[in-house]
Amino acid sequence: MFQRPDNWAELTWQQKREERFKRWLSPDVKFASAEAEKLYKERATRFIKAIKLEEPDRVPVLLPSGFFPAHYAGYNLGTVMYDYDKLKEAWLKFVDEFDMDSFTGPGLVFPGKVLEMTDHRLHKWPGHGLPANSSIYQFVEQEYMKADEYDAFMGNPSDFWWRYFLPRTVGAFEPFRKLSPFSGMMGVAIGSYAALGNPDVEAAFKIMIEAGKETIKWQAVIGEVSQAILAAGVPNLRGGGMGGAPFDMIADMLRGTQGAIMDMYRQPDKLHEAMEKLTPMAVRSAVAAANASGCPVTFMPLHKGDETFMSTRQFETFYWPTFKKVLLGIINEGIVPFPFAEGRYGARLEIIRDLPRGSMLWSFEDIDMARANEVLGDSACIAGNVPASVMHTGTPEDVKEYCRKLIEVCAPGGGYILSGAAGINEGNPDNLRAMMEAAKEYGAYK
Repeated sequence: MFQRPDNWAELTWQQKREERFKRWLSPDVKFASAEAEKLYKERATRFIKAIKLEEPDRVPVLLPSGFFPAHYAGYNLGTVMYDYDKLKEAWLKFVDEFDMDSFTGPGLVFPGKVLEMTDHRLHKWPGHGLPANSSIYQFVEQEYMKADEYDAFMGNPSDFWWRYFLPRTVGAFEPFRKLSPFSGMMGVAIGSYAALGNPDVEAAFKIMIEAGKETIKWQAVIGEVSQAILAAGVPNLRGGGMGGAPFDMIADMLRGTQGAIMDMYRQPDKLHEAMEKLTPMAVRSAVAAANASGCPVTFMPLHKGDETFMSTRQFETFYWPTFKKVLLGIINEGIVPFPFAEGRYGARLEIIRDLPRGSMLWSFEDIDMARANEVLGDSACIAGNVPASVMHTGTPEDVKEYCRKLIEVCAPGGGYILSGAAGINEGNPDNLRAMMEAAKEYGAYK
């Protein structure tokens, strides 16, 4: 956990970040050996220098491992979702047998029993809407907030979550529609207790309690694995929690893609108002996660801001203004935003450059990295972008050559992290090893 010093409010964002970096370099863990501690500090320093646009000893690497550890251990995603012992075995085996600068923990392996007992409807997963041997989830996008419910959401987000969103996305919690509004302003409204005595509501709360107990079991294993990997000397660059853009929060989770598109034309003022409402909430959430974890980096997957979804003018109107406020809000708290720009972002480069120098870590999926480096290289750390197609179907030699070209173009002067365009869940393990080998062979700074 990160504890802010007493003079926190007097520090610049750079000074706050240095405090967080110092904490990240000294995690609450007993290292497996002196060598593990040495390697941890070397690896974390590698990323810190890249983020600060400095030259580390060599180009740092973020392996695009995704759910690959499950595959590597001979399991699939569905297996480790339900068997926490096998989940632990798979991730520890992967870290033990692969050289890496940073790991991606198993926190995105959802607890299957919890999803099942609650009738979770936001995703399809292996054996539940997808083939049992599937290596991915699939998000089920719908209008979980209706077009005329913006005022209900903005007026009381907590009430909306309990009485609207949960009943629509989790089948076991449909009875929560019967709860009284969470809007009392003058103490406890005794009459509101009546709904809690409804047998359906009571049953829903019992399921919630059981789901909570199962989640605690899952969290214990996730925490144990994460601590073991840290103890082995491998930092987690994505350990500071997740955040995102207010537009995505609405278009992904509430209105859906179609609903958000319609709102851009039919009720843009409501859309803007809701995004402004979400902005400080997103900042507070990111800061709380970074404080709790001690990791100063907030990972931020971006979905609807790419070129194929909206025009540049729409991006500047609907997407960037509130997202920039979120970024500046967490930067001001000494946290490093780590947006993963999914899709195409070439037309966004000049726009997203408008942030404090050395404050960002941008990861790109589908982009000309030479141009990304030309536009952003002197202002932000960039990461990417070995294609998933190369990682899945190429040979280790193909991977090394692709990495060599990326390093040659993006690494000079510092500020570059070698990574994949997207996580891989299956494939040849030697292709991941080849990425590390390429960084060591071609990525050393003289």
